[in-house]
Amino acid sequence: MGVHGVKAVFFDLDNTLVDTAAAGRRAIEEVLPLGPYLLKVINTLQSKHHYAEGQARVICDKVQAKLLKECHDPAKMCITDLRISHWEEAIQETIGGEANRNLAAECYFLWKTTRLQHLTLAEDTRGMLTELRKGVRLLLLTNGDKQTQREKIEACACQPYFDAIVVGGEQKEEKPAPSIFHYCCDLLGVQPAECVMVGDSLDTDIQGGLNAGLKATVWLNKAMTTPVDTSPVPHYIISSVLDLPAVLQKMGHKMNTKLGSDHMASSNE
Repeated sequence: MGVHGVKAVFFDLDNTLVDTAAAGRRAIEEVLPLGPYLLKVINTLQSKHHYAEGQARVICDKVQAKLLKECHDPAKMCITDLRISHWEEAIQETIGGEANRNLAAECYFLWKTTRLQHLTLAEDTRGMLTELRKGVRLLLLTNGDKQTQREKIEACACQPYFDAIVVGGEQKEEKPAPSIFHYCCDLLGVQPAECVMVGDSLDTDIQGGLNAGLKATVWLNKAMTTPVDTSPVPHYIISSVLDLPAVLQKMGHKMNTKLGSDHMASSNE
């Protein structure tokens, strides 16, 4: 079993297999009065609390900024309390007055539910995973809070496409620590030099794959605008996760060329 010396492929989840960022933006839009569905939280913001449309957008923008800068320590606070606090702070910063925990909780749960509804594993991605799994073992490796990540995994129904799923929040260390990659290798019964890591983060996916001594790292860079000083340096760069099979073919071609060169060298000795 294996494709061109590769026995397993590890995939990141967020913004690699599923477009979490887009789902989050759509969820924010649906909490906004400008969104497609004028949902009940905005009715609450505008009618019961007399918030202007512009204020509602400012609140949502503030929450989005807080999510981007979020640092979560599960030992100190559960993710639900932390994210309700984001909404609570954003409302108070925008409107002033006393904190409104109940309204903040209502906003958070609507945002969370809507985001999960928009998390999907695209049909062409499902097809690619199905084909790949005929030749290699597949593992989903995601950092993050265990409850949040498990909810995403269930929402996008990706479990059937993987031989194993590993959530960083359930382990002693997350990516880019070598230990979590080696744990994944042990789960699948493979060696690091037989594995490929695919992900959108240079800091966690690519650096982690390099730290763990994997055969190759594949950086998903949808914008394909490479920084002048890209560090760490991935082995391969793709603009779509659907380009991965071609990369594996390329790896096989390089391996066959090397094997051919080694054979010629031994024949000439």
